Amino acid sequence: MKHIDRYILIPAALALLSLGSCNKGVTIESGSMQLAVDNDMCMTVSLTDCDKPLTQKSMADYLVLDEGTVNNFKLKSSDTRVSGDTTIYTLVGEAKMPYGGVIRKIETIEVNSRFPGMAVAQVQYVNQTERDLHMVKWVNHHFRVLDNGDTPAFWSFQGQSTIARADWILPVDSTFSQRNYMGMNDSDYGGGIPVTCLWRKEGGIAVGHVELSPRLVSLPVEKSKYDDYAQVSVESADESAPSFEQGDTVTTVRTFVSAYTGDCFAPLRQFSEYMQASGLKMPESEPAAFEPMWCAWGYEREATFAEILGTLPKVKELGIKWATVDDGYQIAEGDWDLDTRRFPGGDRDMIDLVKKIKSYGLKVQLWWAPLAADPGTQVLKEHPDFITLSKQQTPHYITWWDSYYLSPVDSGVVAYSRDLVDRFIEKYGFDGLKLDGQHLNSVHADYSAAHHPSCPQYGYEHLPSFFKMIYDESRSLNPHTVIQNCPCGCCMSFYNLPYTNQTVASDPTSSWQVRLKGYVYKALVPKTAYFGDHVELSDNGDDFASSFGIGAVLGTKFTWPRNNPKVKADYRLTPEKEVVWKKWFSLYNEKMLSTGEYVSGLYDIGYSRPETHVIRKDGTLYYAVYAPSFDGEIVVKGLEEGKEYDLYDYFNEVSLGRVKGPEAKVKCSFERSLLFQANEVKE
Repeated sequence: MKHIDRYILIPAALALLSLGSCNKGVTIESGSMQLAVDNDMCMTVSLTDCDKPLTQKSMADYLVLDEGTVNNFKLKSSDTRVSGDTTIYTLVGEAKMPYGGVIRKIETIEVNSRFPGMAVAQVQYVNQTERDLHMVKWVNHHFRVLDNGDTPAFWSFQGQSTIARADWILPVDSTFSQRNYMGMNDSDYGGGIPVTCLWRKEGGIAVGHVELSPRLVSLPVEKSKYDDYAQVSVESADESAPSFEQGDTVTTVRTFVSAYTGDCFAPLRQFSEYMQASGLKMPESEPAAFEPMWCAWGYEREATFAEILGTLPKVKELGIKWATVDDGYQIAEGDWDLDTRRFPGGDRDMIDLVKKIKSYGLKVQLWWAPLAADPGTQVLKEHPDFITLSKQQTPHYITWWDSYYLSPVDSGVVAYSRDLVDRFIEKYGFDGLKLDGQHLNSVHADYSAAHHPSCPQYGYEHLPSFFKMIYDESRSLNPHTVIQNCPCGCCMSFYNLPYTNQTVASDPTSSWQVRLKGYVYKALVPKTAYFGDHVELSDNGDDFASSFGIGAVLGTKFTWPRNNPKVKADYRLTPEKEVVWKKWFSLYNEKMLSTGEYVSGLYDIGYSRPETHVIRKDGTLYYAVYAPSFDGEIVVKGLEEGKEYDLYDYFNEVSLGRVKGPEAKVKCSFERSLLFQANEVKE
């Protein structure tokens, strides 16, 4: 048996299936999705309630070799069996090769009645030719999704992470191309959510993989302005061409396709539920994780104790419940001992600082950038083998921190990091950790002789276990510890989500990103505490409404009564701003919409305009409507048939009138946002 990266090569004799008579094709049904396979093993995806197929007929699963693309398969047999809730289809085909012999294709497609509209596939390719071959990649679920004349042609969710820190939900129109590689895309950036969703107004499809650890795949989306379709697929992404010798079998990772109506919320929710049913459980957030937060980062690395402690009376007055000690307390990234210039008394000073903050009735969070160590630090002098190495044996560099990557699977790194957790939580008394840095999302292939040199991707695939250690260790010391994972600007790795109980907008570049990230996390982890990050990062630096309306935890990094003189940015809480800040935090503590249920399926985050979100809390529906400027009718959906409701703009404290369910139109005018609740009229 051979093993090359994630491709499994086994003797062909172990993979052969007995062949029956030639089939005319197979139709696989899952909920309202129909997956039609013809005698050429070409596929079409349809929804029963759509007027036309979602996709063109195409060879959805094929193999690309150095010797050419193999996509000329003929269906030789099919078999169906039922096991519990799952119906398993096995399709066997062959492709005749010009150099003699065939490549056999054995595709297994599973449909589970608990996950309607979804099909999970795995494909094997057996080399029964007369020569040794070399594989470039395998491709699963390559579909051409048909344009239906919508504007834009499609909306999409694309879960990659790159230095561009681009939107995760975006239109696909005219000419478009994005690779969506789940490995490292830049020095610091990689990983993400291994799902691509592409939809038009009446429905769409999603593709991705369902392995229980990260895999090196791409999920490209392509569109030409001359075509009436966009293409999606799941592809292997090895850098080299592994040998595919006579008698060998290549096995793909387990991938899925789903078809749905509406936007990306439903397929993302179903993907997460499938993964959780497979063993990857998502946590429920601590009640404390839903409490509003203030961070000392407004003073940046030069923050003094006097500045932090001097701000706390105002923090408490505004109704904020958390304070974060941010970057700057340490000697350097990697040397996490306290900087004696700021902590001349050492650990005793930090312990006293935490106690003083808690004396205001606040909980305290500590910033930390694990897996990073600056050149020249003591930890690297003592443990040079901690760092990961490229194929050329040079250290991998974290550009943002000017640091080196530490291996998440090195036993020394794990022990060293566990000791730091013990110090932060048990010794210093912090109530939570803010794990920070885009480098947390993924790691490079590691060719260090000290770290699994026979499998350079070992660290990549086992990175989540590092965060599991932090999560478990923290909560063994304090069962109510809040762990925030903030991969700056990244689409957070799905595989790290089980080990954080506070997700975060992580340096959004716009208010739209605050909302779309919250939308995605609420689909994947319904009971997460989603932190909208510092309001100063939103549009105009004051858009609390985007966090509030999506059901996010409010946060701020204001300074008071003055800025740190070494910091150029101005985050002062002026008297004028204080009025606004106080109103938002008061409303937040009153309504706590972050603990409510996001109501999906009423509005399409792409096509519905103005953009609208709904939270259900204690039986009341809370609506949040967004547009740069709006004057017209909005549609209020989700009301109960026959019941009457008074619509109340709770921020401006004005009535929007009385309406009757299940759907109503309301004339309104607003700038940026409109927040209102629907109060049922009682007899």
